[in-house]
Amino acid sequence: MRLTYAKFCLIATTEVGAQFGDVRPLDEARRRTLRVNRIQLLDRMEADIVFITELARLQCITEAQREHLKHITQPRDRNQKLIEFLMRRSVADLKNFTKVLAKEQVFLVPLITDGGEIVCLLLVCELSISVMLIVHYSDYKG
Repeated sequence: MRLTYAKFCLIATTEVGAQFGDVRPLDEARRRTLRVNRIQLLDRMEADIVFITELARLQCITEAQREHLKHITQPRDRNQKLIEFLMRRSVADLKNFTKVLAKEQVFLVPLITDGGEIVCLLLVCELSISVMLIVHYSDYKG
């Protein structure tokens, strides 16, 4: 084996827009990110009552949406409805959602932030393996 490589990903996120009250609707790129990562979010996000209440406090979702989510008993169904609500919210709402998610479930943040800015570093290591064969003269029948 002569060549081995490893891939490491660093995630750099930026907080722009939410602090300025960016009320633009989500653009296609952000909606696509949510759609592409939807299954992972549905399976891994824990949208419990405390989480949903915090989202409503920061106005990521409305009070009516909070009440609706609170009455959904199945976690996956609740996550699905929450993602539907987020798809119709603003850029600032998504940024605030990301902040709440970062407090409790930071491992999910890259799924929402376009993967942050994922920078992949390719490290190349050269590996040399030397094998010595010892042949006894008596074994050699040349």
